[in-house]
Amino acid sequence: MKLRQKIMLGLTVLAFCLWMGALPALAELPGFDPTKISDMSDFDPNQPTVQSGDTIKIGLIEAFSGPAAINGQYYRLTTHWVAHDINKRGGIMVDGKMKKIQVILGNSMGKPAMVKKVAEELILKDKVDILWGTAGSHNTKIVSQVADKYKKIFMNPMSLSDSLHDGKNFSRYTFRTTLNTTMLGRSIAYFYANRKESKFYILNQDYGFGHDLADAFKKALAEFKPDAKIVGENFHPLFSKDFAPYITKVKASGAEVVFTGDWDPDGANLIRQARALGLNIPFAHIYADSHVTGRAIGGPAGIGMVNANDYMLTVETPANNAFIKIWNERYQKGYNDPYGRDTYKWPATIFGRTVESTYWLLDVISRAGSTDAEKIINTWEGDKWVGLTGTLEMRACDHQVVRDLYVTEFIFPNKWFDDSAAYGKAIVVPSSISTSPVPADLDRCK
Repeated sequence: MKLRQKIMLGLTVLAFCLWMGALPALAELPGFDPTKISDMSDFDPNQPTVQSGDTIKIGLIEAFSGPAAINGQYYRLTTHWVAHDINKRGGIMVDGKMKKIQVILGNSMGKPAMVKKVAEELILKDKVDILWGTAGSHNTKIVSQVADKYKKIFMNPMSLSDSLHDGKNFSRYTFRTTLNTTMLGRSIAYFYANRKESKFYILNQDYGFGHDLADAFKKALAEFKPDAKIVGENFHPLFSKDFAPYITKVKASGAEVVFTGDWDPDGANLIRQARALGLNIPFAHIYADSHVTGRAIGGPAGIGMVNANDYMLTVETPANNAFIKIWNERYQKGYNDPYGRDTYKWPATIFGRTVESTYWLLDVISRAGSTDAEKIINTWEGDKWVGLTGTLEMRACDHQVVRDLYVTEFIFPNKWFDDSAAYGKAIVVPSSISTSPVPADLDRCK
């Protein structure tokens, strides 16, 4: 054997040995296993199998009526999906018993006054073990306060305001399994760092999340693209009907990109009206992948939209590919409306993210062996769990997930939707870049 061949063989053997040596460490991490997903062919989100008796009770707090009811529609699907799967496996062993999962709906109608009432009813009347929700950081703050008062675990897989976990608002009982506003702002600013666009207009909903996100993006843009300009900044009321005055200002500003965090129905209405009024510049947007929006404006009108998030269909991992296939196969078998719409054809960002988070929650409960809040806290703080697209770590001091994020630019046509622009290649924003610092005013982080 020639010397070069011997060297190459030696390096190959060495690499293999090193890889094998790393396997035990990787295998020690718990995580999502798509091979264990049950046969989901009988899953019906409109008529989920309702468990009763001695169950693990999850209280889903969301709007199931009113202007924000589409959010209840979304998250009813994802929580019941996971519950259906786990229940078909026989449930989870807690406190010496196999218990199935029961999802109990609490209709907040998206109104802060109702959020507190519903959260307390779920705890005191329905005796839930876990609170799950909810759209709007202002509403999530209220749920966190209720969870703290009654010492119940609350999982927040959707509300992003940094301030929810600062020194003033942090609760030991609240765990955020999604990115925060700093992480989102940093990811999009990082994406634009070496691109030609340099004029940005910020247009957000007028409450804590919208303002936190605007501040995060401006700070990140100053770091990653210091020559960029914010050419305008506006905030509008939640559930606005008329975006024309704001769109007129954007058009007059000379902006090249609109940065927004609007969630549905505002997100869809904003972009739909923008395109109708001739504003055709890209929107950089965590919820750009809403199929409600994409379908309304048409495929070509969505080209160049920028989406950043913590879950994305185009992230190629064995677990994600398997999960996407299972999700789509169930859709192809047919759902009744509203779930028969193309919106639910693929587990786009919010579906993938919240399914992933709920599996993580139940895995933590399984490893804690109990629904006792203190045992769950002890298990979840500092936990590392391999999800659909990578490793999720629950930062112990402030209960903020740390993970890689993803950014993509929308293309049309694409493999996902015939009537909407959708994901191009996913660009990884490593956690070393995206992660926010620990809250300076949270004593337990010092």
